[in-house]
Amino acid sequence: MIKITLPDGSVKEFEQGSSPMDVARSISEGLARNVISASFNDTVVETVTPLMEDGNLVLYTWNDAAGKKAFWHSTSHVVAQALEELYPGIKLTIGPAIENGFYYDVDFGEHTVSEKDFPAIEKKALEIARGKHDYKMREVSKADALAYYNNQGNEYKVELIENLEDGEITFCDHDTFTDLCRGGHIPNTGIIKAIKILNVAGAYWRGDENNPQLTRVYGISFPKQKELTEYLQLLEEAKKRDHRKLGKELELFTFSQRVGQGLPLWLPKGAELRERLEQFLKKAQKKAGYEMVVTPHVGQKELYITSGHYEKYGEDSFQPIRTPKADEEFLLKPMNCPHHIEIFDSRPYSYKDLPKRYAEFGTVYRYEQSGELHGLTRVRGFTQDDAHIFCTPDQLNEEFKNVIDLSLYVLGSLGFENFTAQVSVRDPEKPEKYIGDPDNWDKAEQAIIDAATEKGLDFVVEKGEAAFYGPKLDFMVKDALGRSWQLGTIQVDYNLPERFGLTYKGSDNELHQPVMIHRAPFGSMERFVALLLEHTGGNFPLWLIPDQAIILPVSEKHEKYAEKVLKSLENHEIRALVDKRNETVGKKIREAELKKIPFMLIVGEEEEEKGTIAVRRHGGEDLGKISIEEFAGLVENEINSTLKSF
Repeated sequence: MIKITLPDGSVKEFEQGSSPMDVARSISEGLARNVISASFNDTVVETVTPLMEDGNLVLYTWNDAAGKKAFWHSTSHVVAQALEELYPGIKLTIGPAIENGFYYDVDFGEHTVSEKDFPAIEKKALEIARGKHDYKMREVSKADALAYYNNQGNEYKVELIENLEDGEITFCDHDTFTDLCRGGHIPNTGIIKAIKILNVAGAYWRGDENNPQLTRVYGISFPKQKELTEYLQLLEEAKKRDHRKLGKELELFTFSQRVGQGLPLWLPKGAELRERLEQFLKKAQKKAGYEMVVTPHVGQKELYITSGHYEKYGEDSFQPIRTPKADEEFLLKPMNCPHHIEIFDSRPYSYKDLPKRYAEFGTVYRYEQSGELHGLTRVRGFTQDDAHIFCTPDQLNEEFKNVIDLSLYVLGSLGFENFTAQVSVRDPEKPEKYIGDPDNWDKAEQAIIDAATEKGLDFVVEKGEAAFYGPKLDFMVKDALGRSWQLGTIQVDYNLPERFGLTYKGSDNELHQPVMIHRAPFGSMERFVALLLEHTGGNFPLWLIPDQAIILPVSEKHEKYAEKVLKSLENHEIRALVDKRNETVGKKIREAELKKIPFMLIVGEEEEEKGTIAVRRHGGEDLGKISIEEFAGLVENEINSTLKSF
């Protein structure tokens, strides 16, 4: 007999060789019908995998993220089989599950695939799925695995197998299809009821632009057709909210091939919006005791070698800038933290001087491959709302909690109310990914967990998501479409102060090493604006939007009064403009609606006589004829209701 521990802490005994599905049936037949994946001792297993020792078992359904991952990965096998049957001679490479759905990278050879082919692929894949074929894992020797794919002439799978050790190679079979696979499947193909091929794109083999270009086939699947229909409706809404589309319509930013890919150009309205975001955070930071600093856009290569960034991210940096001086190299700044460390190290400190909180809206540069660039969310030059706190170990808990408060204030003021906190820690199986003393890592991870617990945050712990120099707390925010994004991060770092030899004089008159907190509530201005655009659909909070009101004179003879209204609004610090075009009021209203201007102020004969304005809210609500002072009060109250004081 073996002892199986379930997530609620209960322990059950089973015969050795029992499967996760046997365990599910012992709990209830209803659970067994819904279980589609499992993990045993933190390793993904099949629902039919024999359990041979005591351990912890987690059963997953479609409602679990791990269950969806197994479902989508399993569907990628079905779609790969469909592609092989429809396009003989193609070469399959890899087909993982992703956040929403899956993809399969394929060398189609002489074949081409476009949107017109999607219905045929979906039909064939569903035909295969209806066969209710079981997924069966089997171990294969390295020699047999190489022989199998060499016979197929698939150099991609051969390359993958050559990097594996004998004894760790497995194949997955279903129906007539076989694929190199580590595992993690649903019981059978019949559970898949709806499949949609979403798009195709180019992708280099193993992400290297020096390698052959493949075709990446993206898809998604569901256990019910109704769920696919709802998802496709959500996709349509997402297209309407695409920040690239809205950014162009609202005249916020643009890109230029002459300037370079991934380097956004902020237009006047976008620059104003950025400036307001910066001033909003600067005001809160000043109250929280931060000091603003400014650092250069480049730094000597040695700076980033010392910090460890060059070793970890050198391939993602731009090529070094060489000066006329022999052996002198600079890098475009990929991170702000080494520069802030040098500011701290420019003078001696006593424990009485700490904490020191340095903040900067610092622009950094990282080389992203052109195929990975995406609007403002993936760029090559971006501005971080970066800050670094240097404190004593005794101050760490309080400082970390203060940063949590600041992050929650930022998210709340911008309408991001639906979020969870994620404590990102080391992957104990991959120590080579991290730098520094394990004891310091233990202290840093515990400090974050303690602070998050004391603040009452609903948090999860994710292994392997830490930065290379320290663990972090990330805020995972759900937007209006239910999509999850990482916004805002706080990191505890014992390692960089050690690498740079930072010290302060303690109360014992001895030198001690400070602890460093990295934090960025926005993350990057570019990505934050993109997500805010999509979350709000361009209907920004009133305090932030570039144009809060537009004045629409009924005719040319009312323009003088419109200008008078504009001046009065400016005195009330309301951002407005006058539409003087020779167009009907109806057309002006329609265009103001498209520009998502919150208030339309119509002025004609009656308004001019009575010194009022006819107010229409974006969306069509008529607020009637009121005085400018009443309108100013309305705007002020609306701003105060969303923008709390910090």
